[in-house]
Amino acid sequence: MRTTTILIGLWLVVSIVAVADDRHDWLDNAWWSEGQLPVPANHAVRTTTDSLVTDEADIPIHIARPDAGGEFPGVLFVHGRRGVDPLIQGHVRRLAARGFVVYAPDLYVGRFIEAMPIEHDYALEDDLDAVLDHVRASGMHSGDRVCVYSHTRGGYLALKLAVSLNRQADALACFVSYYPHMQDPNAPEPMQVYRYAAEADRLTIPSLIFVGDQEQYQRKRGIDMAVASMQGRGLPVHLVTYPGVGRGFDFREPPVRTFADDLATRDALMRAAGFMRRSLGVAD
Repeated sequence: MRTTTILIGLWLVVSIVAVADDRHDWLDNAWWSEGQLPVPANHAVRTTTDSLVTDEADIPIHIARPDAGGEFPGVLFVHGRRGVDPLIQGHVRRLAARGFVVYAPDLYVGRFIEAMPIEHDYALEDDLDAVLDHVRASGMHSGDRVCVYSHTRGGYLALKLAVSLNRQADALACFVSYYPHMQDPNAPEPMQVYRYAAEADRLTIPSLIFVGDQEQYQRKRGIDMAVASMQGRGLPVHLVTYPGVGRGFDFREPPVRTFADDLATRDALMRAAGFMRRSLGVAD
């Protein structure tokens, strides 16, 4: 049977298919052998706003963090074509509730770009780089590095930030992305379907990518090709594929949201949180 349902933690989780991985890493041995249920981090969240004004853009930054004392590691959230609308702000809050200070710049608002643009504006890459410097200097999170966390077209922006601008050398500890666009959005159609961005082969920081097996063909093909090439080069990348899940599972809302969407979202958040803590050297 291709899809099974397993009880893990406080929820049901759809079984995970990991490319080039037959270790069944979705199985929690402490649960299966000892009956121990893991308890996730749950924090009340408070939100604030900041802005970065450059010579060319005025970029609003949505910030969500645990409403508690103490220090928390930082995450740079890179949005896709929707911008940072209310649905995406919900994802930002859910991530912050896991114990992170999450910075979510709205790069489109900063340059008066309408939501859902077709073409990619390359100036956004430099804007994101400037935001990274700004949030690192803010002192609101612990540590010198942050993880970059993205979805859809934001995955391409995050890739360019890490590799083309080489922020993996001094500022980024890891790369997390949901169904990323692993190609230049302005590239011609054959490049979109049959190739992936060459930068992926130079992404050396630990990377975790999520995708549903019902993702759009041309998007999933690029992800699968990129990850296979990265793994072949010995790069530290892991791909998690959710059975029965399609595009937008991390933010879709009722009535179109499905049970499988919710299972995948909860599992991905917990996997991403643990992955980022380990990458940032933060104890669970």
